[in-house]
Amino acid sequence: MENRNNQPPDRKTRNWKKYFKVLAIANGIVLLLLLLLIFLPAFSPAPEPPKEAQFDSSDSSEFTISSTKANVNELINAYIDKELNDNSDNYAVVLGDDAVELSGGITAFGIRIPLKMTLEPHVQENGDLILENKEISLGSLSLPNDKVLKYIDKYYNMPEWVSINPDEESIYVAVTQMELQNNLHVEVEQFNLPNDNLSFKLYVPNDTIGL
Repeated sequence: MENRNNQPPDRKTRNWKKYFKVLAIANGIVLLLLLLLIFLPAFSPAPEPPKEAQFDSSDSSEFTISSTKANVNELINAYIDKELNDNSDNYAVVLGDDAVELSGGITAFGIRIPLKMTLEPHVQENGDLILENKEISLGSLSLPNDKVLKYIDKYYNMPEWVSINPDEESIYVAVTQMELQNNLHVEVEQFNLPNDNLSFKLYVPNDTIGL
């Protein structure tokens, strides 16, 4: 009786093995190129944090504005939609229960890889904010935080008053350098997310209100 186990594999089996090897090699190349894309920004110089704004409040009236996470969140994303135009779908900002969450994605070779950052806010004496990175995820890849931050700094369209510091794993938000209508000036006073207590100092030039 002929032993079928000794028969050579048919054409379908050979083709399946060939296609599997090609697919595995292609996936390996895509992964390698993606890693290179992430790590290449490491060779670019680190950005300098924005210089502290010089503001003279002597000719302005000071007001304290209290708000909630929901209201501030709506304002942030309205700004992103208006100022960044077609690039606004790159990322979104959400004020969570105890942290600021930045979510978006990286598109490489036609593949959209989800990105999520969890940031802890710290109010500075001059009224700016520092968002300290607590957790970062890029799909299922485990990559150094500073490398991902360098990628974000290079490829994400951030406002001029936002500075990413990969070495310190933080984002500096120079609220005091925001250009507002009528020369208004804003400083952060409290940014307590767990208690939903957010307050800001608003300086209105006296000549704006006819004084």
